[in-house]
Amino acid sequence: MKFTEFGFSQEVIDGLEAMRFEKATPVQEATIPPIMKGKDMIACAQTGTGKTAAYLLPVLDRQVQSNSDGLNTLVLVPTRELAMQIDQQMEGFGYFLPITSIAVYGGNDAGLWNTQKNALTTGANVIIATPGRLIQHLSMGYVKMDTLKHLILDEADRMLDMGFYDDIMQIVSYLPKQRQTLMFSATMPPKIRDMARELLADYEEINIALSKPAEGVLQAAYMTYEPQKIPLINTLLKGKDLKSIVIFSSTKLKVKEIHKALQQAGYPAKAIHSDLDQKERTEVMREFKNRNIQILVATDIIARGIDVEGIDLVINFDVPNDAEDYVHRVGRTARASSTGVALTFITERDQNDFKKIEDLIESTIIKIPLPAEIGDGPEYKPKSFSGKKKPYKKFNKKGGKPSGQQGKHRKK
Repeated sequence: MKFTEFGFSQEVIDGLEAMRFEKATPVQEATIPPIMKGKDMIACAQTGTGKTAAYLLPVLDRQVQSNSDGLNTLVLVPTRELAMQIDQQMEGFGYFLPITSIAVYGGNDAGLWNTQKNALTTGANVIIATPGRLIQHLSMGYVKMDTLKHLILDEADRMLDMGFYDDIMQIVSYLPKQRQTLMFSATMPPKIRDMARELLADYEEINIALSKPAEGVLQAAYMTYEPQKIPLINTLLKGKDLKSIVIFSSTKLKVKEIHKALQQAGYPAKAIHSDLDQKERTEVMREFKNRNIQILVATDIIARGIDVEGIDLVINFDVPNDAEDYVHRVGRTARASSTGVALTFITERDQNDFKKIEDLIESTIIKIPLPAEIGDGPEYKPKSFSGKKKPYKKFNKKGGKPSGQQGKHRKK
């Protein structure tokens, strides 16, 4: 389906053409029409499928059509990186629109606070915010929410994982009760359904390819001992013509170790982790996006926040403890129907966690023998895992049978 078929205003179409957006993704096809009709919604779709455009385009179009002033849309996100990413997309989509936006996130820079305050007091039309920083501004009394028409929770599952439930509910207490509320999530655990029942009214539910890596990702794994990992990275990268690589590790200490080893080997690499301040993290991301550096070593802090086209390779230096985090790490490559490679290093202690990943994505990932110069690794012998997640199904009100991709629910 082409974007011109949704009935967007010409100003929105002009922005899409400038950004070379032509054909909608499945999640956009499924969600844009009901959003344009003003429906509340909870949508579950894997990362990298175009969720940001799916909710921004229809609410921007409705704002243009209504010609309303003041704050119109609030987007809540878990991390500053995602807030900045969405604000950048806002600039593209809104280039031909009389709409202003501001990303509101934490930092020790007094200038950043004042910029955010000025935008909030003068009535920015779209706010993209992390919950903690927005509450700080709300507590000062100068943020007016009475004109708000749309509340959007992006990466809702991650926000709950990070403990933002109370913050979200506190923010909601400032908002008009009559509004459109949209929740976008990569997974659909029970706590997300509980929040949907609290926040959404007469809502539509859409599920697109729950928790599976994009089809364009070639996934493979190596069985390794811990000391073999860095030599393996050097072997994998040596002589390869790869333009953009992300290496994920679960701790900032390991990130620093990997970064140091890559620099010593002469690779153009930078690290991003929580020890860096916001200015430093922004500069690293800018260099990576501009291809000034080839390799980005990172903790999961950016697993859902990075949006860079053309990432050739994702390496999981260690297996994430949460199986769903694997999907988000791997989702950094093969975005928007492109292709990419995702490799994971599995130690003996990681085997059960990796089996949970295979159960979640309902696929067995090929285990590649280690290169001869690295030596032999451990065998893959995970214990049987009885906690396999069942594929998500919806039920209709009558007989409890699956009702397809979409189901309607009413707040009780």
